[in-house]
Amino acid sequence: MSATPTAAAPAGEHAPLPDLTWFAPGTHITIRGLTKTFRGNPVYAGFDIDFPRGDIVSIFGPNGCGKSTLINMISGILPFDGGQILFDGKTIAETRIGYVFQNYREALFPWQRAIDNIHYPLKMMGVPKAERAQRIEKLVAQFDLKFDLNRYPYEMSGGQQQTVSIMRALVVEPEVLFLDEPFSALDYEMTLMMRDLLQKVLAETRTTTLLVSHDLEEAVYLSDRLLLLTRRPSRIAEYMEIPLPRPRNSETISDPRFVRLKAHALDVFQKAVRTSAP
Repeated sequence: MSATPTAAAPAGEHAPLPDLTWFAPGTHITIRGLTKTFRGNPVYAGFDIDFPRGDIVSIFGPNGCGKSTLINMISGILPFDGGQILFDGKTIAETRIGYVFQNYREALFPWQRAIDNIHYPLKMMGVPKAERAQRIEKLVAQFDLKFDLNRYPYEMSGGQQQTVSIMRALVVEPEVLFLDEPFSALDYEMTLMMRDLLQKVLAETRTTTLLVSHDLEEAVYLSDRLLLLTRRPSRIAEYMEIPLPRPRNSETISDPRFVRLKAHALDVFQKAVRTSAP
């Protein structure tokens, strides 16, 4: 689904930005000519891609290929050197986003109760107290919470803290949700529970979601689409659809269709690593 690259500009001139006022039906995020360099080394060079509305897209690739860099540029956390990123033709400043970081221990305010952590972004947005309470009540029902939100983060397990982080990101009713390896600090049992909880909530909200993962099985399991990247400068090795029915559960992992998709993704990944190795 990557677009045809634009022609290079003559030496000494800047390439004109493409017109992104038009985009394909169903597209939510449009990226054209994205360029990013660290210490003179290109991470992305003229990178093009479209992300569909309402899909969960997992981003997978070799260590250091720029997975987190990509979502940090899209979300506005990290500046980029060139190109254009639009959300339904809007800029990131005009777009409501949610972001869940990898390290839940540093993401929550330890001096505030869990409930106050969830309230915080809504208070910053000026949302009235009654509406804040309604939104949180709705989330509590969606997550089917079994723990007390009046506790402080240090009184909660890792899975509970990350659940609160995800709720805080979703309570703003984001147009796009970014997840940067949200389960990597959790044990396996908690990871399985959180995967199922997250896919349930995202299926209900139909929030466009970009998920960085270092676990191929997780990436295939959660995704509607899987973006496989090469080594730096990162290119698209393959952008594959994951047409598995939802809800997915433990039986999905042994489903022949899942096994074939994972095997294909692994083959693409291994070939990309070999062909792009220095």
